[in-house]
Amino acid sequence: MATYILVDTANTFFRARHVVRGDLDTKIGMALHISLSGVKKAWADFDGDHVVFCLEGRSWRKDFYEPYKRNRQDAREALTEAEQEENKTFWETFDLFKDFVKEKTNCTVLQNPQLEADDLIAGWVQAHPNDNHVIISTDGDFAQLIAPNVKQYNGVSNTIITHEGYFDDKKKKPVLDKKTGEPKPAPNPAYMLFEKCMRGDTSDNVFSAFPGVRKKGTRNKVGLQEAFEDKDTKGYNWNNMMLQRWVDHEGVEHRVLDDYNRNVILCDLTAQPGNIRSIINDVVEDATENPKSVTQVGMKLMKFCAKWDLQRVSEQAQLYAEPLNGRYK
Repeated sequence: MATYILVDTANTFFRARHVVRGDLDTKIGMALHISLSGVKKAWADFDGDHVVFCLEGRSWRKDFYEPYKRNRQDAREALTEAEQEENKTFWETFDLFKDFVKEKTNCTVLQNPQLEADDLIAGWVQAHPNDNHVIISTDGDFAQLIAPNVKQYNGVSNTIITHEGYFDDKKKKPVLDKKTGEPKPAPNPAYMLFEKCMRGDTSDNVFSAFPGVRKKGTRNKVGLQEAFEDKDTKGYNWNNMMLQRWVDHEGVEHRVLDDYNRNVILCDLTAQPGNIRSIINDVVEDATENPKSVTQVGMKLMKFCAKWDLQRVSEQAQLYAEPLNGRYK
């Protein structure tokens, strides 16, 4: 049984912009440092065997659902000239980091023009059901994948999410709920995915299937919890919610079930259309059938550190190089 460290690469790299203060050079340096340090830490803490960097494509979801992530384009267009220049420099550096990982390390790199990193991470997990997986990301979308053999490491909140609960990475103790003061309950991946499909995802511009729906029902209205509990049997509570209709601000009528099914395709990382599933499987299969065999990874890391002035990484080059050198077996 192997342990794979699965890196949501863009998420890991770009979070530095929001957690680090300073000039552009400082932010760029920290983005590289954070990306490499997260891998080193996960490798050591979880006894990793191989690292898989997953990269973004344009995404098939934009063709399936036109509003998908349109809000991000709007945000980019609203950037000032200075912010646009910083954005351009970050992306140029990210491309160079990708090239380093692809060409100078033994890490698997997964990318396809139609796929998002989420698709590839889920595809790798599904292709290796008997192995352990640690996902490095702050993205809540991965909650649906949490299982006895799948964990998520959030390097910003220093939280490890497992099927048993949320744990503080530094103190190794359960994370306490701010409202109750008690340990946060273990995630329920199936319910969290159901709730996401019902409520939508504002960060990805996925609209709600039933705006204003409550978590708990009332005497006259079914809530999400009741509908979820009735999901398998498709009884009264399920149909009561799913057959509801509502009208949006443009006067268009929606049936909850139709919008829910649309969101399942968008959000459920096991429910992509058949042609997309085939692409995911092909990308993962190609990578595993053609593993890399790069030599002198440590030396190449030292040269990378010198180029980007990563002094703290170069001082512990052997520890940083170990996960980058681990070959797929």
